[in-house]
Amino acid sequence: LPHYAPYAARLAPLFNARNSLPGLAALAQPLTGLSARRKLPAWRRDVFGGVADAHPRGRQMREVALFGDTFNTYFEPENLRAAVDVLGRLGYHVQWLRPDAGDGRMGPRWLARKRPLCCGRTFLSAGLVDEARAEAARLLAAAAPFVARGVPVVGLEPSCLLTLRDEFRALLPGAQSEQLAASALLFEEFLAREAGAGRVMGPIARHQGKLLLHGHCHQKAFGALSSVGAALALIDGLEVESVEASCCGMAGAFGYGADTYEVSMAMGELSLLPAVRAAPPDTLIAADGFSCRHQIADGTGRQPRHVVLILHEAIHRSALSAPGTRC
Repeated sequence: LPHYAPYAARLAPLFNARNSLPGLAALAQPLTGLSARRKLPAWRRDVFGGVADAHPRGRQMREVALFGDTFNTYFEPENLRAAVDVLGRLGYHVQWLRPDAGDGRMGPRWLARKRPLCCGRTFLSAGLVDEARAEAARLLAAAAPFVARGVPVVGLEPSCLLTLRDEFRALLPGAQSEQLAASALLFEEFLAREAGAGRVMGPIARHQGKLLLHGHCHQKAFGALSSVGAALALIDGLEVESVEASCCGMAGAFGYGADTYEVSMAMGELSLLPAVRAAPPDTLIAADGFSCRHQIADGTGRQPRHVVLILHEAIHRSALSAPGTRC
């Protein structure tokens, strides 16, 4: 996925035709092994391409290095743009974690830029350890200058960001990996930490209503779900309820397999999908996992959002025009 994503984004209408042309998914199933009963995530041409300096750096601004994972970069770039905006409004100078200057360009000239960084998770899930290690080395080299300055590395996708805290230490053992692991934070973990230190003063927005939260398996395994609640608590008036559920059933590519589709849906039907269907129409549905959001959408017709997008929308709708900060 990380290798062909830049090409697929340029040819998005062609790659997305499988979802729209009648019969094409069924014809492709024997060749690809992907269930015709699933729509694949839609490629976007407006990919996340970096960070404009919309919030000029000042002497008192704290730095944040934003890691744009493959899924949010190429399929849901609005999430990364929302992260840049929210962090900037809260007084942080956001920099994009991009390939190191020594990292060679990939592919033909028409790509016009280096391939974005990747955590290597998709390679690991297929047993391609050497390829995953190569991706880890690229990311480690790019993050090194930030980590050396004590700048936190913040990401949105739990399975990707938490790879920096877990598998990287086995793929590339050493001081650099340990330092990166200590610096890597999910977006909500970073907000919760900054709020706890008094550097972000809530509320940062208001929204009267309810939100149903589904936790990603990696968030649960790393004890990071409480930070999601702490970040959402910065929205005044929002009532948050967590779904008591195990894995959503999608688990990366597992739910897309023709031979595993039924098991995937059965897992979702244990508790998650019925809970979402039972939620009132005006209830917000939140899920940080890319796969989780697609499982919920496929199984219920509801459109869950990443927490960063919910925060972003609440800030823009809020009567609080200037979020309180202390930098």
